[in-house]
Amino acid sequence: QVQLVESGGGLVQAGGSLRLSCAASRTIFSIVTMGWYRQAPGKQRELVARIFSGGSTSYEDSVKGRFTISRDGAKNTVNLQMNNLKPEDTAVYYCSARYLNADYWGQGTQVTVSS
Repeated sequence: QVQLVESGGGLVQAGGSLRLSCAASRTIFSIVTMGWYRQAPGKQRELVARIFSGGSTSYEDSVKGRFTISRDGAKNTVNLQMNNLKPEDTAVYYCSARYLNADYWGQGTQVTVSS
């Protein structure tokens, strides 16, 4: 199993930045994929960014050039640096991990971007 704990959400004005962090209970290099999803009110959960065990990354189109996913092996964390935030980025952000063909989720952290 993998336990995931997110931190770093909050309220920010449009154009501002936030950094989300996800702490994993296992070494992140043993996890096939780790990612960040988000869910806005009344909408389906969507993939924002993910990082694979080999280090490659992928992003949802609307966040390309603004968000960066990275990992810190020493701290067993995966981070999401979010710059130039927009009101449409407002959502609950969830960390996810795929480990031994099972998906694990964190509890979520609220990100609110005011206009």
